[in-house]
Amino acid sequence: MMLEATDSEHAPWYVVRSNDKRRARLNCISHILKLIPYKKLARTRVKLPKRSNKNKYDDQASLKGKNFVLEKY
Repeated sequence: MMLEATDSEHAPWYVVRSNDKRRARLNCISHILKLIPYKKLARTRVKLPKRSNKNKYDDQASLKGKNFVLEKY
């Protein structure tokens, strides 16, 4: 079998149970992230300024008078 012939300590194969695809993806991502070495970095707290309403963008203004498909769902 290919897995037996190519599975090595240097490049191991892993099998993901995938009856539930969503869980399989999450388990796979979690496993890959655990294999990557990292160290936590100290972060400074960011203080954001108050949001300005000057020249505020209106995303609905450009849609006035346009034809839309009826939303059934």
